[in-house]
Amino acid sequence: MKALILSGGKGTRLRPITHTSAKQLVPVANKPILFYGIEAIKAAGITDIGIVVGETKEEIKAAVGDGSKWKAKITYIEQEEPLGLAHAVKISQDFIGKDCFVMFLGDNLIKDGITSLVKEFQKNSPNAQILLAHVPHPEQFGVAELKNDKVVKLVEKPKEPKSDLALVGVYMFDKNIFTAVNNIKPSWRNELEITDAIQYLIDHDFNVHPHIINGWWKDTGKLDDILEANRIILETMQTKVEGKIDNKSKLEGKVVIEKGAEIINSVIRGPVIIGKESKIVNSYIGPFTSVYFGVTIENSEIEHSIILENSKITDIKRIEDSLVGQNAEILKSKSKPLAYRIMVGDSSRVEVL
Repeated sequence: MKALILSGGKGTRLRPITHTSAKQLVPVANKPILFYGIEAIKAAGITDIGIVVGETKEEIKAAVGDGSKWKAKITYIEQEEPLGLAHAVKISQDFIGKDCFVMFLGDNLIKDGITSLVKEFQKNSPNAQILLAHVPHPEQFGVAELKNDKVVKLVEKPKEPKSDLALVGVYMFDKNIFTAVNNIKPSWRNELEITDAIQYLIDHDFNVHPHIINGWWKDTGKLDDILEANRIILETMQTKVEGKIDNKSKLEGKVVIEKGAEIINSVIRGPVIIGKESKIVNSYIGPFTSVYFGVTIENSEIEHSIILENSKITDIKRIEDSLVGQNAEILKSKSKPLAYRIMVGDSSRVEVL
């Protein structure tokens, strides 16, 4: 069995972060989201992995490499334009061949992994297996309608959903999916929709098996979802201190301090992770915060936030519920006249007191 990870797309819901970085590489608990997917696939016993890449291909290739760090083999498949999930399957036919495969959306997180789901698929041998989850806003997802525990209809982002069962970003297919993707037409979005391809299988009497998951799953395409995923992952960590902590600092709860990090006269209240070579001085880092590598935080308070690499935060009274991009600098102005001085990128959001 092979795996196909989709890591194209523009990440418009996470701009401006994704103007300069692939959304699949935004870290959750100091690990790129994409890595969780690779680990889940490897844990299920699959080592032959194709990654569909788009305009951020070089960044993803640099981060993932040839897959040897996971003892897997990575093949990169270039998608010139983000023309839909079914299009990504279509262009991957040469890589997949006649094998069955798992398709995993690179910005999705499933806490319990996919090992049991892969075993279920291999045991029952349906033509397709789709994962479903009850969600509060099904109109934002592909939605499944079931009848007598069978899938009868799939609709992509319906205005009036017939159920609250959303398609989770993990699918399992046999070779018949290629017949489907080669026989559907682009949607109103000018994309080949995976929901249409699966509907083709249903309409032509192929066996499409639904599996409703009970554990948590996150599509991390939006800030609130990334912060929630970060919170959930941080809660599963165990304390591990490899950096330097001075005797004026205090660690409380589950705290991970990575190698080369330095904590000076500060309070770190977990669950929190502080990345390699980061420096926290005269500050408070509160629960559900991830600080990536090379970050400097001085005379500031931060809680329930993600701070990306090589950023600097100085003399800021409090930051919470925030995502700070890489190489960013946030500081209190000391020049007169007193004013907010901001350089803000496209699609940014800033709240001020």
